[in-house]
Amino acid sequence: MNWWHRRSPHAGRDALVCDGAVRSGKTLSMCVGFFGWFSHEFNGQAFAICGKTMTSLRRNIVSPMLPTLRGLGFECEEKISKNYLDISFGRQKNRVYLFGGKDEGSAALIQGMTLAGVLFDEVALMPRSFVEQAIARCSVQGSKLWFNCNPEYPQHWFYREWVLKAQEKNALHMHFTMDDNPSLDPAIRNRYKVLYSGAFYKRFVEGIWAGSEGLVYPMFESGRHVIHDMPRCGKHVISCDYGTVNPSSFGLWGEADDGTWVRLAEYYWDSRANAMQRTDEEHYRALEQLAGERQISYVVCDPSAASFIECIRRHGRFTVIAGKNDVVTGIRLVADKLREDRLKVHASCGDCIREFGAYTWESGGGRDAPRKEYDHAMDDVRYFVATEFGLRGSEDGFFAGSIKR
Repeated sequence: MNWWHRRSPHAGRDALVCDGAVRSGKTLSMCVGFFGWFSHEFNGQAFAICGKTMTSLRRNIVSPMLPTLRGLGFECEEKISKNYLDISFGRQKNRVYLFGGKDEGSAALIQGMTLAGVLFDEVALMPRSFVEQAIARCSVQGSKLWFNCNPEYPQHWFYREWVLKAQEKNALHMHFTMDDNPSLDPAIRNRYKVLYSGAFYKRFVEGIWAGSEGLVYPMFESGRHVIHDMPRCGKHVISCDYGTVNPSSFGLWGEADDGTWVRLAEYYWDSRANAMQRTDEEHYRALEQLAGERQISYVVCDPSAASFIECIRRHGRFTVIAGKNDVVTGIRLVADKLREDRLKVHASCGDCIREFGAYTWESGGGRDAPRKEYDHAMDDVRYFVATEFGLRGSEDGFFAGSIKR
């Protein structure tokens, strides 16, 4: 929190880089330091805090930090519609602008500003162009850069350019583990250790920049996740991965009485193996056959399959939703549900079971990516889980309502 202070041996550093495990105290420590630093060193200057999206930034930084700052004696005024905070401490008053850096186009948002410092929350999730544009805005004498993130793959640009080159860039690198957070209950710490495996365990629990390798779902076990009895289900959903040359895979899901979701049946059409492509209408008839007489809550579909989505809508029987296609986040969510035993597959769904055992990460790549084979049932599983368990739509959406005056 006080690395920047003139009595600190690190006072001459230009930047702070904090990486490591989840729930290790990085964000809270850094934010207290950031607000304390600029309120001590500057008056009347502009600063920025950047997150992956505005929604995540308000959730991770603004909402938890404002009560903490007020408790420490800061005066905080938030202008929600204009995305900035006015922060006062004693006679010092500064303005903090809020930015979401979710894609390459976000760099234009911050272009042209003059800043005295920037804090990047979860910087590894932001595009390099946005981060470098924000860094270029810090031209005020005495300005400093603040970065925090959980580790990603070792070829990630931020790891190579900032973590490995911290000394070269005159940055202080601090590595966090869960043991650095004294407020984290031991039971919660143990729960995180059980939740993750493989590369995600190394990254989120051990705080290591580790590459993905081997099976995507090593936790999937036939004896644990494959069932032979057909459960009674109160709600049904169908998920679709659509292909023309590549296979099309549809899964019928049912919510059992204990809250577990079971893949009850599937349709899998490989046009190469069958030496014949099917039309949208033929796939739709297979969809209706899969549904049978059941009431289907919704059909979640491959978002790139515009013509098939329109075909489903045109028939008017099913509500259709375009699936959320954040691959790595969706994979993490599927893995979580498998570990929690919230996801089962009926033994009749042979193609899905086969793909669970063959779906692997790309080896030697420069990013997290599963191999583009044996991924068709895996994609429709991911669309279903991401939709039913919490990745509905964009984080930056909004809700509007009205009342009669």
